[in-house]
Amino acid sequence: MSLHARKIRLIMNLRRAGLTDGNVLNAIERIPRELFVLDSFHDQAYEDQALPISHGQTISQPQIVAMMTEALEVGKSHKVLEIGTGSGYQAAVLSKLCRRVYTIERYKSLLAEAEQRFHQLRLHNITSRCSDGTKGWPEQAPFDRIIVTAAAAELPQTLTEQLAVGGIMVVPVGPERGDQVLVKVIKNEDGSLTTKVIADVRFVPLVGGALPEGEPRAAPRRMEN
Repeated sequence: MSLHARKIRLIMNLRRAGLTDGNVLNAIERIPRELFVLDSFHDQAYEDQALPISHGQTISQPQIVAMMTEALEVGKSHKVLEIGTGSGYQAAVLSKLCRRVYTIERYKSLLAEAEQRFHQLRLHNITSRCSDGTKGWPEQAPFDRIIVTAAAAELPQTLTEQLAVGGIMVVPVGPERGDQVLVKVIKNEDGSLTTKVIADVRFVPLVGGALPEGEPRAAPRRMEN
């Protein structure tokens, strides 16, 4: 079966799973997932499963990407913050739906690979930097939407503070080796938060603090021609 046929099968399976937002499915269909996985996993790029990438990280299962993106309710005028660039796949999907994506990755080498993919795909509305994602991106706050692609032990206060009034954050919450749930957070007019559990999930932990040895901080980088 060709990659194109596998992609169409994946989109149909996502629809059957109840993910019906046409804009989200169209964005997933337009992003070539095979560019974001290791060469040895190309034939599995459109299977509905997570796949390994560098530094013990993963590219999320397409159904999880679709579920998180749909829950985020992204609009064309929105400014979105992503914590955990990883392969860059989630940021690439978001770039088709919003005005600008700001994405943070703590591993410089992972980020460099993701930036190459953004450039190859001419995704010029993604701004990225190597930093501690738990601190968010205060210089660019507030954000209309925030998505976290690693599990926080508890709702991350620093990120909720950077969420605009009326904004939405989608974040996995729970311990590394315990039960984790995907939570949708809405910031109300009075600054209070409304939370809703969407699904049980399994993510690598959200790690803060110093960057790994040999992975120096990089200045913010905007993808251009």
